[in-house]
Amino acid sequence: MAKKKKSSGFIVETIKTIIYALLIAGVFRTLFFQPFWIPSGSMKETLLVGDFLFVNKMIYGYSYASCPSVRIQSLGIDIDAKDICGFLQGDNTRLFGRFPERGDVVVFRHPISGRDFIKRLIGLPGEKIQFKNGTLNIDGNPVKLEEAGTFIEAKAGQGPTGVTPQCMNQNLRKGGNCEKQRQLETLPNNRSHVVLNIRNQSSDNTREFTVPDGHFFFVGDNRDNSSDSRYATRIGGVGFVPFENLVGRADRIVFSSAGASLFAFWTWRSNRFFKSIE
Repeated sequence: MAKKKKSSGFIVETIKTIIYALLIAGVFRTLFFQPFWIPSGSMKETLLVGDFLFVNKMIYGYSYASCPSVRIQSLGIDIDAKDICGFLQGDNTRLFGRFPERGDVVVFRHPISGRDFIKRLIGLPGEKIQFKNGTLNIDGNPVKLEEAGTFIEAKAGQGPTGVTPQCMNQNLRKGGNCEKQRQLETLPNNRSHVVLNIRNQSSDNTREFTVPDGHFFFVGDNRDNSSDSRYATRIGGVGFVPFENLVGRADRIVFSSAGASLFAFWTWRSNRFFKSIE
């Protein structure tokens, strides 16, 4: 009988420990840092498919978007941040709120789908944003854009979906050197980063966008392969992003996997451990 009680007590304590651990992890993820894995190439070369990083959630304060979303398709789990903190949504404000800076790499919730996106902030409230011949213009002034060589990667499947990168050099066989034009863009606050160009396309010449009050304009660094604020939400883009939809700032890559899984440690990129995100 005593043995049965001891066994029952052990099971109860184990369950309690698991529950406490989940609660602590939930609080940590809600208030401080959120893990994020890069699934696409829209932010190359700054972020590569398979980069794993933590998002600083304290930097901009807290809103409904700070609550974690938990999606595990194999287990049928799909808990959205709005399911937990939706009562906080709608006033476009934040607790301990602080505006992001131009050039920040930010994780935010898509205004329509609610999925987490990561892009670079280039347009602030009230500004006029336009792209002319691939050059970013802010309030009618082109930003500084300098040639910076060629970005080269293998034309091969990347990540768990096996997506093949787009290349500037056409008709390239699988496994060949996929090339993109590399340019250094310097924003008005003197923050510089690399952007990539593949071809001339419609997104290189846009209409003039006026960023609404309390909203921001985001684009991907891989300019010809990014669904972002240049595209309206009704056609699969992002549009303007409300202040309350910001999740946090990406500051540093923890590690990076070049394979189909984050856990395939033999494919980890040795030159990206704890790499700072510019």
